[in-house]
Amino acid sequence: MRNKPDSKLLFSHPAHFFSLGFGSGLSPFAPGTSGSLLAIPLFMGLAHFLPLAGLLAVVMLSFGLGVWFCGLTGKALGVSDHGGIVWDEIVAMWLILAFTPVNWLWYGIAFLLFRLFDIWKPFPIRYFDQHVKGGFGVMLDDLLAAGYALAVLKLLEHFYG
Repeated sequence: MRNKPDSKLLFSHPAHFFSLGFGSGLSPFAPGTSGSLLAIPLFMGLAHFLPLAGLLAVVMLSFGLGVWFCGLTGKALGVSDHGGIVWDEIVAMWLILAFTPVNWLWYGIAFLLFRLFDIWKPFPIRYFDQHVKGGFGVMLDDLLAAGYALAVLKLLEHFYG
């Protein structure tokens, strides 16, 4: 068991490589923000080749695999939802970006809204964050934060888009 992820853990198993966001989760400052930022160019690459249905399939598959990835890494670190585990942020951002107008302003708004709700954790996010553990709990609270971010994003888009 470790308390801090490092490059040795990152490369010790493919699950750790993904759950630690290809290394972005090793950031000493705001790893969740680093993972969320990394999600944007990754999404742009995916969106270049996949239609919306394909993107949503990738999000669903990534969520399911993330339950396993994040659970395994949480056990290795001895902390179920360690801050270095950022696959949940990446997948949540992909979901939000799939429904975000394609331009930098909207992508920036989407990013800020997601970070706000992921950090603030309004009801019921905080409840699930505290009571649902393991890989599913890690993935679930970010999925809920993505839902809040999408709702606000769509309201903003309706009034200002």
